[in-house]
Amino acid sequence: NMPETMYRASRCCRILGNPTAYLILRFLGANRRTPTQISQGIQVTLPAASVTLRQLRNLDLVRYETRGNTKEYWVKDRGVLQIMSALETWARTMRKKRL
Repeated sequence: NMPETMYRASRCCRILGNPTAYLILRFLGANRRTPTQISQGIQVTLPAASVTLRQLRNLDLVRYETRGNTKEYWVKDRGVLQIMSALETWARTMRKKRL
């Protein structure tokens, strides 16, 4: 048995381990984007972007708003972007230590 907070954190780590999800969150940043813009921006198929966006929605990492026939997605809480930046800094540091 794991406390709810730890469980949710582990699920977020799992989705951040998905390169497509990671790129989507980075691409969205502080902007609103459509699935088409996302798929073109990170160079993945629209179905791959859509599936990943659904996973990110299920974890409450992104939100969307429907405008006409189009959905616009954004990062719900930019704290996840700060976590990603911290991970990237850590990864760079670890890489330098290996060299």
